[in-house]
Amino acid sequence: MWSRERIEWRLWHVFRVLSIIFFLLITAFPFYWMLNLSFRPFGDVLLNPLRWTPRLEDIRMALAPIGCIWQNAPQCEAAVRNSSYVAVLVEYGFLTYIRNSAIISLLTVTLTLLFAIPGAYAVTRLDFRGRDMMSWGILLIYMFPAIVLGIPLFVFFVKIQNALGIRMRGNLYAVTVIYLASTLPVALYMLRSYFPTIPRDLEEAALIDGCNRLEVIWRITIPLAVPAIATVALYTFMIAWNEFLYALLFLVENQRAWTLPLGLQQLDSQEVPRTFLMAGSVIITIPIIVIFFFFERFLTRGLTAGAVKG
Repeated sequence: MWSRERIEWRLWHVFRVLSIIFFLLITAFPFYWMLNLSFRPFGDVLLNPLRWTPRLEDIRMALAPIGCIWQNAPQCEAAVRNSSYVAVLVEYGFLTYIRNSAIISLLTVTLTLLFAIPGAYAVTRLDFRGRDMMSWGILLIYMFPAIVLGIPLFVFFVKIQNALGIRMRGNLYAVTVIYLASTLPVALYMLRSYFPTIPRDLEEAALIDGCNRLEVIWRITIPLAVPAIATVALYTFMIAWNEFLYALLFLVENQRAWTLPLGLQQLDSQEVPRTFLMAGSVIITIPIIVIFFFFERFLTRGLTAGAVKG
């Protein structure tokens, strides 16, 4: 006969497997259905909306014309009618939006790390008046939603624009500074949790050997904090890549500066086929998935090491 302990273990094992399957389905199925609709012609979706898989000819028809994107427009007219991806990339300007999102995301990651690394190091390693208040302030700002900061940032941005006499609204590079309001508190909070795990003895030995603080950060702290820095870079990139509110406030008047979330929003219309919206959603999602799997080992090490002091 089975003991009570063995029965409980079996039930727990079954419950764990079922839970994993359930959460996998509710997270993976929407993405699969998005892929399914993006490969199917809009007419087929109207006739048979519950078809579970696209036909092979539908997939070939959707992907084959992508090569015409870099050719002249007349050769792409038929492709736009047959492929949701080509229609989104060519007719709705997603090639420009991809470039804009890549520029603003990479700039945001660079500026965030440039400010967050010395800032988090100062909070965790240096003794100065107001350090605890600054540490709590980082957490407090991190807790504010973007919608609360949106209006003050907009007013501040307009005043700076008027004071300098430079048109900053609709400027892709100027808006990068506004994105720091969302990314910098996250980066400071994550690095502040990781830096205490780095032994102080290594830094003190470097100071004794004649290094200054900046050299200690560059030669000791940054190499040892690569997992945390990679994690921060990934989260920062994801925030900037998917950011919609600030892009709507500061970039909407200049369509050539639109990012992917703004471009995707224009597809959410009754006049635009749903297959186009699904294709745009796949385009905006795939880069994040690829980057996430590339940084997965850094992400795991950075989160676990920063969670425990030792």
